[in-house]
Order: sequence, then structure tokens, then C-alpha cells
Amino acid sequence: MSRRPANASGVDDRLLAEATRLFARQGFDRTSVQEVVEAAGVTKGAMYHYFGSKDDLLHEIYGRVLRDQTARLEKFAAGEAPAPQRLRDAAADVVVTTIENLDDFKIFTQSMHHLSAAKQRAVRAERRKYHERFRSLVEEGQRDGDFRADVPADLVVDYFFGSVHHLGVWYRRNGRLTPAQIADHYADLLLTSLKEIP
Repeated sequence: MSRRPANASGVDDRLLAEATRLFARQGFDRTSVQEVVEAAGVTKGAMYHYFGSKDDLLHEIYGRVLRDQTARLEKFAAGEAPAPQRLRDAAADVVVTTIENLDDFKIFTQSMHHLSAAKQRAVRAERRKYHERFRSLVEEGQRDGDFRADVPADLVVDYFFGSVHHLGVWYRRNGRLTPAQIADHYADLLLTSLKEIP
């Protein structure tokens, strides 16, 4: 999603870490490239070696998380457990990884409109692929008779991810529930909603 070379050093990670911190604290539009490179202890030339613009930093902040979540989802989806277990594991995992990267998600949600139209389309396409893969687990369970089939799978997925994307509004690191506990509750609620009604 950016032009990072395959052998990127720790410089790009420092740039992303500092960009994330600064964007979260003062906003994407109020943070200059100069502030990012000074905080990371590098030159502008070093930054432009990895990222073509401040837009590319924003793009990559979300892109790296989405790539990781997609790879993790593929492992769950390709497993040999029954569809309900794979769906539950995938659902819990996306909640935990979202909480672990909450600043990245909040920054991107608040600032995505600053990206070019082409980059926004690219992000939406990647996110759509993720949701489609997740939906395939719901559909598999519906075909096998494990899940109720009277609710469209895409509606189930939209409902679930609506609640996941809302985590940034209410989650607090010093709250009563741990990320794993929240993930378990979310996953249980998802599977309960898919049970056949007697």
C-alpha cells in the first residue's frame, strides 16, 4: 500500500510509530512532515526513501494492520475445525487485533478523507476482500446447517464489523474487561445470533 522496499530497515518502523503518535495526538492535517521526521530522528530524504508523502504514511498506518489481520484470517479460514469454531476464532482475533491497534484505526477513520480518491478506493477494495473472506465462513456454516440461513450473510458481517469499528468510541485500556474478554463476548454474541431459532 506504500512503496516500502522489501528490505526496509527500522527507519520505516520509527517513522510509522512517530507518525501514529503525532497523528493521534494532534491530528493528521495539523501534523507536518518535518515534525514526523524530527520525532523519528531521520531526515526528510530518509522518509521519502520509504514513503512518497504524508499520505503514504497514513495509508500504511492502516495498511499494515489490515495486512496482518487478513493473513491471520486466512489461517483461521483455512483450518480444519468446523466452520463455527473457525468463525468464532476469527471473530475473537479481529477484536483483539483491533484493540491492540486502536490508535491506528481511529487515526485512519478520522483522516481517510485526506487520502486521494485512488488510495481511498484501494483501501476499500482491500477491506472488502477481508469482509468477503469472513463472510465465506458464515456462508459455509449456513450451507452445512450449522447456522440459520434466513439472515443474509453479508448483513451478519456488516452488523458484526459495525460493532468492531465502534470499539474506538468506548474502549478504555483501564476498563473492567480485558481485550480477550471483550473478544470472547463479541464472538459469542456473533455465534448466538447465527443459531437456529427453535
